[in-house]
Amino acid sequence: MLIALWPQTWSRQQRSNATLVAALVLMVLALSLLGQVLSFLPEPIGSNAQAFSDGARTTLWLTLVSGAVGLVLGTVAALARTARWVAVRWVASFYIWAIRGTPLLVQILFVYFALPVLVPGLNLPDFAAAVVALGLNVGAYNAEALRAGLLAVPRGQTEAAKALGLGRTHVFLDVVFPQAFKISLPPLVSNFVALLKDSSLAYAIGVVELTNVGNRIQSATFQPIATLTTVAVTYLLLTTLVTQISNAVEYRFDVEGRNQ
Repeated sequence: MLIALWPQTWSRQQRSNATLVAALVLMVLALSLLGQVLSFLPEPIGSNAQAFSDGARTTLWLTLVSGAVGLVLGTVAALARTARWVAVRWVASFYIWAIRGTPLLVQILFVYFALPVLVPGLNLPDFAAAVVALGLNVGAYNAEALRAGLLAVPRGQTEAAKALGLGRTHVFLDVVFPQAFKISLPPLVSNFVALLKDSSLAYAIGVVELTNVGNRIQSATFQPIATLTTVAVTYLLLTTLVTQISNAVEYRFDVEGRNQ
């Protein structure tokens, strides 16, 4: 863990910022140099090094965009699940139930093939369809994580804030949600890392991400060991760096010092 590399005399914010910057720099360097490093490997990797590099970039971009969509959807769904109105709670519960109860691959195929039939004229490109499906999927899991965080905030916090004269909006934005977000951060981080790996299912609708690149190369060269090993190691590199970035954010909010 990169956080352990920094002096113990540094403040939590300094160590978190240093870890975040270092992880981002390593991520940029890894994506920039991946093609050059792979080009030195024997066939079939060397001649397809640029394809692997482009696939890794597409995978990361797909994860970032889907993760942002999922965080927004998860927040909205969590708030809807705790709303006063029964109809709103029912709609949010149905969304979470349907998404969590069906395979992600089916959801991706549904958005790409079935949604244009249900909504004529809505023909999403493969990348956009993957973003919608992945965002909907991770949003349902984020919703439950955030709802658990909201319910974990002691009721006395809300009552004390109201006693001080704060309005309902200020109570939620300044008192409840910051605490709920901090409580929900570990599962949110876990969901984001899982999303990076789940994005590999986008190959089913033709998105040229890392798994799709590896599958095409091994199908053309009949060398699955070298090709799929390269894909696996690249995923391992990406998940390791993304985890370091996520850990830096989580460490920044861990004011109780549970993760030293």
